[in-house]
Amino acid sequence: MAIPVVDLAAFLSGDPQRKAAFVEELGKAYEEVGFVAVKNHGIPDELIAHQYEYVQQFFALPLEKKLQYEIPGLAGQRGYTSFGREHAKGSEAPDLKEFFQYGQTVENGDPIKSEYPDNVMVREVEPLNKTLFNAYRNFEKSGRALLQAIALYLGLDENYFDSHIANGNSILRCIHYPPITNEPKSAIRAEQHEDINLITLLVGASADGLQILTKQGDWVNVTSLPEQIVVNVGDMLQRLTNNKLRSTTHRVVNPPREHWHTSRFSMPFFLHPRSEMSLACLESCIDETHPKAYPDATAGEYLDERLREIGLKK
Repeated sequence: MAIPVVDLAAFLSGDPQRKAAFVEELGKAYEEVGFVAVKNHGIPDELIAHQYEYVQQFFALPLEKKLQYEIPGLAGQRGYTSFGREHAKGSEAPDLKEFFQYGQTVENGDPIKSEYPDNVMVREVEPLNKTLFNAYRNFEKSGRALLQAIALYLGLDENYFDSHIANGNSILRCIHYPPITNEPKSAIRAEQHEDINLITLLVGASADGLQILTKQGDWVNVTSLPEQIVVNVGDMLQRLTNNKLRSTTHRVVNPPREHWHTSRFSMPFFLHPRSEMSLACLESCIDETHPKAYPDATAGEYLDERLREIGLKK
């Protein structure tokens, strides 16, 4: 299935008509599908290529070296999480992946720094650290522009999200799905789930396997071209908009048997707001046919609840 493609250059063009058309296109796609492919997203190809290169070098390290970067007490929010530790909400089966997480670097003396653990620096693959920092900043910038368009679509001020995501709790996650060596118990590498955050920006996975659940209840493959990133709505934005914008259920399936010997790498950027942001349903999204569907909660409270549900937090 080709998901809708939008061109971020239209939004940033300074041309009011192109900008308005982009806002309408993006909003409709998020109401109807929940996923879009974005071209001219502003994240340099060279940076993405370097990120893949260094991430692959990290995951190729011996397990005992990687385990030095699995820090107890961080609930997987920074550093390494070993194979099979995480499972989808409502599923007991662990996902067949290992991952490395990189979080916010507060550089302007904002007191929110005390909420965030330091990032874990990898000694064996030195260029990885700077590359993850640069990628993180680029994802933040593209994500901010997309949220500005979403704000306009919702009838909010264009900069509604800006202060909520400045020094927000976003996570850059580098995932490795190792080659499949035995007959798997299930055809699923990462069980069906919805993302927790506001939006997720996914730079092309190195192998296919991503599927989304359509409104009609069918699983369809998502493919995007190399110069596009895939961006989907997460549960926080779904809550905030009282289900107007839909968080799409998705999963990662195993490749055909002839590709079992290959690894899959994927690098989603989970764009989170600051923990104090209220996710209370927007008044403009509540009416008689759409009564308020969720209790009020802050982003921090909601994240905490979800990390427990997926087994990363006790």
